Amino acid sequence: MAFTTWWQRAVARAQQVARRGSMAALISILIAVSGLVSNVQAATVLRVLSWPGYADPDIVAVFEKRHGVKVEITTVASDDVLRAQLANTSGPGFDLVAANTAEISRLVGQNLLTPLPMGSIPNAAGQLPRFRQLQAIAGITQGADVYAMPYTYSEMGLIYDRRQFVAPPQSISVLWDPLWQGKVLAFDGSSHGFSLAAMYRGLSPFRIEAGHFSPLAKDLVALRRNVRSFYSLPEESLELFRKHKVAVMHANYGQQQLKQLRDAGLDVGYVVPREGALAWLDCWAITRRSTQVALAAQWINYMLDPGVSRTLTQRQGLANTLDEPPALSGDAPMGPIVWLEPVEDEARRAQLWQRILSGDRPSRF
Repeated sequence: MAFTTWWQRAVARAQQVARRGSMAALISILIAVSGLVSNVQAATVLRVLSWPGYADPDIVAVFEKRHGVKVEITTVASDDVLRAQLANTSGPGFDLVAANTAEISRLVGQNLLTPLPMGSIPNAAGQLPRFRQLQAIAGITQGADVYAMPYTYSEMGLIYDRRQFVAPPQSISVLWDPLWQGKVLAFDGSSHGFSLAAMYRGLSPFRIEAGHFSPLAKDLVALRRNVRSFYSLPEESLELFRKHKVAVMHANYGQQQLKQLRDAGLDVGYVVPREGALAWLDCWAITRRSTQVALAAQWINYMLDPGVSRTLTQRQGLANTLDEPPALSGDAPMGPIVWLEPVEDEARRAQLWQRILSGDRPSRF
């Protein structure tokens, strides 16, 4: 029945009751009508915690129309912000989160995710074979349960201005090179920052020993003094790169940033340095707080729709899990790809990172 017709009939019934003088009955009907109107008007809301470019408004609008729901997208710019959002217990919380496998592993360990109803995600069958072997992807399964679905990935290479470099940079050390002081960009993130510094020193990026934190913090202070700025969002890095004629950038968003800079007309190259590049595999997961698991599974299935996944690649330059990506669209890679893993002490990294950004002197570490 159309809402307007239903409403008209309800009003007519109330008028009849009023004419008969039954005020108590009239009040009862009006209360019932008010409650029903609220239920009709209150659409189901799916709350999604995501990264930039993963859920564009037109993509979201199709899902909303198809399922008759409202989708609220909250965008994060770092793993630190993602953790803070999920830790916030005020409000209804999020139904879904997009996070890398290292974060997924942490969330599973804290019992913050619910197993995926795999039967409700048929589009997973269209993924590349390596992404269908879910038990082989570290961090996203526990026993027979699957907690996350691979969605997109990229390595964090170096983007450089071809007009300023005679040859592509070969090493992460270029970020510390005083030749480029004030013309370097780096990502504002504690976990990746310390991992980058560890790789610079030839150490494990994920298992930093206690005695190495102080010298690595000093290295990051030196990096802070060499960079023009630390950025958070890919759009921010584009503006900084263009405005300050940046020479080289550690690209946390990888080829997503490469595409943005090239689309903006900048002559930039892209390399994986000889020490290697951290790489992330972002997945969709359903939170333990969600009361809409079936609808959340529909969202994941929709994200794996060929049209949606390929739109992500076309717009953002990021690889999807359905198609083999082309070779790196910059210069040939030199070093290995190092998939993210959980780190030894997130809290310590975050605490030291804030001190580094606030301007602490090397002697204080």
